Amino acid sequence: MNATDHSQDVRTVLDRLYSAWADHDADAFADLYTEDATVVMPGVFHDGREEIRAYMAAAFDGPLKGSRPLDEPRRIRFPRPGTAVVVSETGILLAGESELPADRLRRATWVLVRDPAGGSWAITSYHNAAA
Repeated sequence: MNATDHSQDVRTVLDRLYSAWADHDADAFADLYTEDATVVMPGVFHDGREEIRAYMAAAFDGPLKGSRPLDEPRRIRFPRPGTAVVVSETGILLAGESELPADRLRRATWVLVRDPAGGSWAITSYHNAAA
């Protein structure tokens, strides 16, 4: 399989993540991460799928209720077989918003790994910072 085929597979994982967010489904969201995944955001560090799930469940019931993510992959590369790095522009539209305030624009880095047995991709690391 060539990198173009893998690019679509990686985009599919991200699309499933955005769908889980739209449904405010923390379980489906967290299931797209590896068991030992990490999430690093300003003031936030989550170590493992269960911490990610718990954080998103609380967020979907609280400050992210009615929100939707914006995420536009700008570059997907494969530095090693079975590893993908995605750099995107991202942000969160809160309930009632139609435009992302400039101060909430972020740059994100996603690292995904491919299961050699099943061929499926999962997120193993996510990081974002102010743009």
